[in-house]
Amino acid sequence: MPLLTLPPRITSSPQLAVTALAPMQDVTDRWFMKVVAEYGAPDYFFTEFLRVNETSRIDKNILAAITENETNRPIFAQIIGEDVTAMVRIARELCKYNIAGIDLNLGCPAPRVYRKNVGGGLLRDPEQVDRILGALRQAVDLPLTVKMRLGFESSSDMAEIINLVNRHQIDLLSVHGRTVKEMYRGVVDYGAIATAVTQANCPVLANGNIQSGAQSIDILDRTQAAGVMVGRWAIGNPWIFRQIRQAQLGEPIIQPTFGDVRHYIDRLWANPAILFDRGRLGYLKLCLNYVGQNIDGEGAFLREMRLAQTPGEFFGVCD
Repeated sequence: MPLLTLPPRITSSPQLAVTALAPMQDVTDRWFMKVVAEYGAPDYFFTEFLRVNETSRIDKNILAAITENETNRPIFAQIIGEDVTAMVRIARELCKYNIAGIDLNLGCPAPRVYRKNVGGGLLRDPEQVDRILGALRQAVDLPLTVKMRLGFESSSDMAEIINLVNRHQIDLLSVHGRTVKEMYRGVVDYGAIATAVTQANCPVLANGNIQSGAQSIDILDRTQAAGVMVGRWAIGNPWIFRQIRQAQLGEPIIQPTFGDVRHYIDRLWANPAILFDRGRLGYLKLCLNYVGQNIDGEGAFLREMRLAQTPGEFFGVCD
């Protein structure tokens, strides 16, 4: 099967590096994507992962992110699992909707996930990865992409996984520059991502601790990647994709004010998928853990925000 063409990017300049919002469980739902797009959308979005097993069906919230996509950008549906038959079934069902392609999760570092031999856990089982990629490649006529870590405990087996990526003609590879066991600790190994770029036959996105537009330029230069995928830092700074484009074009980089951040908090609070204030508080506190790192180096905002028990207390801290 020949390599497929990725969906066209919607950017002001075709020579710009690719940008993508990383899929993050319990964060990157339809509303979060919509809000990020308001501040400067990336070229591609990816859904939260859809857990696939023998009895699974397409999650209604993930489906809403696809069918009610208001970002004006292509969106990939991410799946995670180890049952080849079930993954083919779900992938085919997803392809009936307006998606850009199917993304296979080979990178989730959560112990509750990898202990079930899915996500990052599959990096310990190249033979199963081979079977899954082979079956998905035959079943999916849309672009097929992979998001992976450098390895499970070390990057020594990365080349073997990338050989499988090449064998099955994967269309796009996103590489987080840490191992599964490192989770989000330690220094991101951009040198290993650069190695992946030289080994892979498809475009590679560099992922891991990308915090600013200026830093993205350095990472692109060091890795020679086709683009960058930003995760947690896009929660704290939804302007980051706009800033990355400005940095590439040599334009002045937008510097959001506290008022801009306050408006962002209001937009997150308005998430229609969360019905009760308690749930909204939990969701906002999760997001503001990242926002707080950008606005208050002393940590007072984070401490007070986490203690808030009611919307009034919470927004009082924000104000």
